[in-house]
Amino acid sequence: MAFDFNANEVFQMAIEIEENGRLFYLKARELVDDPDVKDLFSDLEQREVEHREKFKALKSELPESARESTVWDPQGEINQYLKMAADMHVFRAATPVEEQLAQVGNAVDALKLAIQFEKDSILFFLLMQDETEEGKGKELISQLTNEEKAHLRMLSKELGRIMRKK
Repeated sequence: MAFDFNANEVFQMAIEIEENGRLFYLKARELVDDPDVKDLFSDLEQREVEHREKFKALKSELPESARESTVWDPQGEINQYLKMAADMHVFRAATPVEEQLAQVGNAVDALKLAIQFEKDSILFFLLMQDETEEGKGKELISQLTNEEKAHLRMLSKELGRIMRKK
């Protein structure tokens, strides 16, 4: 199988997801006129940077054994599930961030895409957390998952604010 689940590779996927999130918030901020949404996207961009750096630090601390498969999965089902979740993530999909942002016409569109990004991140990180052994970053992944949930609440609240104004 081309994809073997191990902590090293999963942390690399998480780093890529956070970097793509940073790029999304940076570019989306330029597309919206609403100053509150711009401020929110600026804040979330910085938070994605912080998450990326946490994953990088954690990845650098992983032992050599983290490059090996860490779960008994003779059928490769966990591997396939994690790869599918990562590949379906809105910012790991075949369509680059710029192309996805080309569909954004206003702040509502940008917020809805951001909400999808955060939902995808939560799902991926929950899967990652479930399959990561204790002592290999499970607690940090849990913390980052909770931060992503907070992002989702912030975005949903902002979307609600805009929708009530209409």
